[in-house]
Amino acid sequence: MNGTLRPGVQQLLFGWVNFALTAPAIYLWLGLPLIMRQQGWSGTEIGVFQLAGLPAVFKALLAIPVERWLLRRRSALSSDPAFDPSNRVLAWQRWAWLTGGGFTLCLLALAAVGEDAGKGTLFALALLAALLSTWADIPVQALAIGLLPPQARPLAGGIRAAATFAGAVVGGGLMLLLQQARGWALPFLILAAAVSSALVIVAVLGRGSAPSPQAMSSGAAVSRLAPWRVWRGFFQQPGAPAWTLLLAGQFPFVAAAWVFLKPLLLDHGLPAAQVALVAGVGGGALGAGASLAAGWVRRERLMSMAWLSAWANVLALGLFAAVLGFQLGVEARWGLLAGSAALALAMGLASSLAFALMMEFSRDACRATDYGLQAGLFALSRVLVPPVAGLLLDRFGDAAMLGALAALALCTALAGRRLRQGASTS
Repeated sequence: MNGTLRPGVQQLLFGWVNFALTAPAIYLWLGLPLIMRQQGWSGTEIGVFQLAGLPAVFKALLAIPVERWLLRRRSALSSDPAFDPSNRVLAWQRWAWLTGGGFTLCLLALAAVGEDAGKGTLFALALLAALLSTWADIPVQALAIGLLPPQARPLAGGIRAAATFAGAVVGGGLMLLLQQARGWALPFLILAAAVSSALVIVAVLGRGSAPSPQAMSSGAAVSRLAPWRVWRGFFQQPGAPAWTLLLAGQFPFVAAAWVFLKPLLLDHGLPAAQVALVAGVGGGALGAGASLAAGWVRRERLMSMAWLSAWANVLALGLFAAVLGFQLGVEARWGLLAGSAALALAMGLASSLAFALMMEFSRDACRATDYGLQAGLFALSRVLVPPVAGLLLDRFGDAAMLGALAALALCTALAGRRLRQGASTS
């Protein structure tokens, strides 16, 4: 642990770093769809635009150099200089500065090109921004897993998820209001400044910190294995098959509904400013509250709570589908508010538990690699679902889209129940 910072201060600083990296991404993926809808983009085009986040799928590959490209300095623990504890911390910092700096430049470029840029230009810049923000997340989370004590992981997951929802309030709400009032460029400039501040905090967090000597000794042996052997070792952990199903199937369906929430509310007659307040600010605040509440779950109950969260996703999606399908309170708008609130609460609970369990399943010897593998699986499902959801929205309407997402979430929950029952009887 860091000798100069208390654990509570570390948690808050990591929370700010996660917020600063997340808010721009949320503005790109959840904020811009509202602007695109206003400019006439179809649901399919908005869904395809989400494929600009495809680099997140390859986090397992991006994590390999983060784990292995380290500063050269001889270690007292190992003859391999790559596993000097201080070298690993410095290397994670270096990767965060390199990729985070590039992410900042992408945001500045988006500010410069303007809203009249072609769809291809916006897609290319968004793709590069996704690559660099995805890459920056890996060393930051490796630092968090290494520096925070294991008993702090549930709260760390809650704070990270809350930071994500705070990013939703800013990136999906306040920045949209700012864009409506002050134009295209200013939100990107503010978000670029936030990322720059996070890079400074990374330097503060890494100073005087190092992973444990035990982790370094085992890490030297793991570094000589082929990447596919390291990945296979991850899946051989106890509970890893059930966790993989949960990781890939619990979150993406409710997340896809969240992607289309703003265009959906806009289609039902809410003004753009009101959509930003309801879905961006209000939904983000509810999600952050649910995330922080989930952060107080005891470490040994994380997995069981995560499966309960899978059922909560089914309930939230089914509720919203029923509201729209039967027009329950749609004209008076209370039904839209209730459905949005249910989605926000389900998202907050699911994301908090997912982040905490990613830390739990990241082995000491290969924190960056294991985190990258899990985050890649998580992103793969999250990226693939929105285009399909967009097609359903265009062809069959919003109620059918939400109903299909609820049915898929139900399949995940039922499959997980059967898998857990099989594991308990074997």
